[in-house]
Formats: sequence, C-alpha cells, structure tokens
Amino acid sequence: MTAPPTKAGARPLVIGLTGGVATGKSSVAALLAERGAVVVDADWLARQVVEPGQPALAQIVAAFGPAMLGGDGRLDRARMAELVFRDPAARRRLEAITHPAIRALGERQVAAARLARPQLVVQDIPLLFETHREDTVDGVLLVYAPPSLQLRRSRRRDHLGAEAAALRVAAQWPIDDKRQRATWVIDNSGSRTRTRQQVAAWWRGVVGDP
Repeated sequence: MTAPPTKAGARPLVIGLTGGVATGKSSVAALLAERGAVVVDADWLARQVVEPGQPALAQIVAAFGPAMLGGDGRLDRARMAELVFRDPAARRRLEAITHPAIRALGERQVAAARLARPQLVVQDIPLLFETHREDTVDGVLLVYAPPSLQLRRSRRRDHLGAEAAALRVAAQWPIDDKRQRATWVIDNSGSRTRTRQQVAAWWRGVVGDP
C-alpha cells in the first residue's frame, strides 16, 4: 500500500481501523472519536443488516434454518457465532451473505460522513485485510496486541473457554501478519495511558492537530 500524506488535506482523510480479536480496537476508535473523528463501526453495520425485515436475515434463515432466530425473530448471534467459529464452511457461507450488505451500508455511511467534512473518517473494519479492503482507504491503522494477550483478553471479556477463545483468534489472520501490512500501528498491549499517548502522537503526525 502506498503511504498517504502525513497531514490531512482539503478532503477528509479516510482510514481503515483494524486489529484482531480482543486487541482493543474499540478503545482506540473511542479515543479517535474523542478527537473529532467520525467513526463508521463495522460491528454496528453488521447488526443493522441482520435486523428483522432485512434481506440478509432472510438469506441467513434460508441458509442455516429458523433455529438461528431467537423468540423475538431476531438473529441469535450467540448461536450463530458458536456454529461459524467451529465450522469454516459455515463461516464462509455467512460472510458471503453479510459482507456485501455490510460493505454497501458502510459506503453510504462514509459518503454521508464526508459531507460533514470532518478532519478524519474512520472505517472500523475487523476483517479489513481478510476482505482485501486496504486499497479502499487512505491508510490502515492497526491496533496490536500479542496473540497470548488476545487469548487472555478474549477469555475474560467474552467468558470463553480456552478452546472457544483459540477458535475465534484463529478465524482471523494472525495479528503479526496484519502488523506487517499496516500503514500505522498502535500497540495496545500496555496501559490505557500508554495507548492514549500513542493515539495522540499518531493524530499529531497524521491529522495535524495537537
């Protein structure tokens, strides 16, 4: 990837924010939002496209059966996750349904954000490299934590056993591979204060404000 200019220009800078399971991407997104960035959150997009009445939800039911719905007619996300993290073929089927819808909605959100002309638009995309979207943004900011820390955080945050946590980490590209491809890296393996300092330094160097 060609590195973008080091300072935001006349148009808003649009970056991809990514990481791995439990690296702390949401925390970094919040710190960027505090500084005025508009964040387009892929997790929010993913929830929107499977709301009742959305075509993607109907396609999921057709592909996986009505057992994937809860009593309220919404997607049973826990049941779906349990299936797809154990069955790569099922995960690919789900992604083939949801990813195009998520991407289309995300593009509309980014276009709307550009109209407000913020200094920075952040596309928070967990599977940015896996879905080959690095060339759709001006640069990629990776939130990094070593794999051993990913596993510990995932078990604690999501109340998972060792096997389930390992399956979720393994479902994404290795974080060290992503680190080699990223334009910039925030190392979130330390304290929140240290992460905040890195975000502030990144903002000064790339966006230009103190």
